[in-house]
Amino acid sequence: MKLVDTHCHIHFDDFGFDSEQVISNAQEAGVSKMICVGCSLGDSQKAVEFAGRHDNVWASVGAHPHDGPDFLQMTDSTAKLLDLAKMPKVVAIGEIGLDYYRSTVGEKDQERTLRTQLEATLSLGLPYIFHIREAWADFWKIFDSYPDIRGVVHSFSASPSELEQVLSSNLYVGLNGIMTFTKVEAQLEAAKLVPLNKMLLETDAPFLAPKPFRGSTCEPKHTLTTAEFLSQLRGESPVDLARVTTANAERLFKI
Repeated sequence: MKLVDTHCHIHFDDFGFDSEQVISNAQEAGVSKMICVGCSLGDSQKAVEFAGRHDNVWASVGAHPHDGPDFLQMTDSTAKLLDLAKMPKVVAIGEIGLDYYRSTVGEKDQERTLRTQLEATLSLGLPYIFHIREAWADFWKIFDSYPDIRGVVHSFSASPSELEQVLSSNLYVGLNGIMTFTKVEAQLEAAKLVPLNKMLLETDAPFLAPKPFRGSTCEPKHTLTTAEFLSQLRGESPVDLARVTTANAERLFKI
């Protein structure tokens, strides 16, 4: 099976593994392509540089909602974001969005950060990687202000009602190791309801290692574990799930 990890952070300085070994491990598990996702402009620069050193790695650039104050206070932040977005192997803007869960960053700053990044990059035509946590209503108010946006809701772990709105907005749904250990039935029910042609696989490595690897550092190779779990949960062939989700990723990100 050929798989794509559409969201990882293996470029982090404190990842704790030799990057060549991590990529080799991924390839042995059938994970042929990976997207390193930036969480700040500085981190995005590292993602771009990391992708540039590896043939099967691409990058996404942007400021996470919790990076909002730094992004807003930075001189020429939008110009720097645009410069990064135009670098070779950059295939998306993100992860950007809203996250109100135990956040020390105010909602207004998060909204400004999201709107500023959207308005700066809309003309590029790149897809977006959205991070949304306990902020759905406010997110949709912003999202609906900008027509024709393509992208994915990363690390989806909400209920069927949120899923319905994601799908009606023509966004993809990114599923990761959370599905293997969640005890929230609504999350599992939503995972069953995602149309296969709107599903993407991801790890969020080095976070969210799936069962039975909880407590260890997550790697892109664990995309396979999540794929196997979802195929059983949904009653689908793992080969079909891998084939369609890989095609989805290649189509959305043009990789």
